[in-house]
Amino acid sequence: MPAPSRLLVPALILAVVGALAGPLAAVAKTTEAHPGANALVRELRQETAADAATVKRWRALLRDAKKQDSILAAISRPAEQTKPWKDYRPIFLTAKRRDDGIAFYREHRELLEQIAHDTGVPAEIVVAIIGVETSYGRITGNYRVLDALATLAFHYPPRAPFFRAELKQLLQLDGRLPQPIEQIKGSYAGAMGWGQFMPTSFAQWARDGDGDARIDLWGSRPDILHSVANYFVAHGWTRGAPVAGLAIAAPGPVPPEVRATETIHSLDSLARAGYTLAEQFDGATPATLLELEGAAGVEHWITFQNFYVISRYNRSPMYSMAVWQLSQEIARAGAPAP
Repeated sequence: MPAPSRLLVPALILAVVGALAGPLAAVAKTTEAHPGANALVRELRQETAADAATVKRWRALLRDAKKQDSILAAISRPAEQTKPWKDYRPIFLTAKRRDDGIAFYREHRELLEQIAHDTGVPAEIVVAIIGVETSYGRITGNYRVLDALATLAFHYPPRAPFFRAELKQLLQLDGRLPQPIEQIKGSYAGAMGWGQFMPTSFAQWARDGDGDARIDLWGSRPDILHSVANYFVAHGWTRGAPVAGLAIAAPGPVPPEVRATETIHSLDSLARAGYTLAEQFDGATPATLLELEGAAGVEHWITFQNFYVISRYNRSPMYSMAVWQLSQEIARAGAPAP
């Protein structure tokens, strides 16, 4: 067989390289740290008209974000879905959490009572929220928020749209937080600070309570407390209105339809079903029934619109009841609402 021409071999190499160049370039162009990351950045750029430097920063942040399997495990077993009230309550209604809440209230009484006066949100409710959320700032989370939101946005299909929106908002908060985004830590779900605000909540409802032209939900007590109260105001808290009361069930009551904490009934209609309160309110007041599996048996509670507002912070009725009962223990122990 004749030997191939010396010119033919280089030509073949060039041909092969040329043939592969297009596909390889396409692969390089589409390579992304997480499935859907490039599309997210494109959307965000279109929505915000961000400049090239900002887009470059977003891409770098997403490349830095790490998928965390421990986050995927944690979100699949929240306490609200795995425990009855008799087991859930002791987690949050402890003597230490109550006593720490009383001490916090007393230490910040002037600030809390001014906020209560201005917003109508009782001081003990604000204190109870940060008590349940982070034990008064002691446990704010050890996950990088960037990792948490990227993991859930790109690797947790059941709630990907929600966490994708939160991740987009987090990227837009770059420069507005006390630290660079890649250093911010929070919960496995991406909640931040003493009040555990998600990025969208931070953007919409966090407040500069100390007037320093920045918002710090980790280090500024005025910012933290003003922000929690403002969250309640924004979601419809009614000054002086009732929250919840233990119901008296008549013999053979007829359980009404329940839609979580939505107040789809009136007190009069609940009374006709066999559920009343010892305290008297206008019979037309919107309310609903909450049934909990307590340590001593089934508990029936009548809850009102302000209870529903607490549930906007966390959709679990048990969470709302934990906040309410903790707030009442704080109030009864010497820190009454103004």
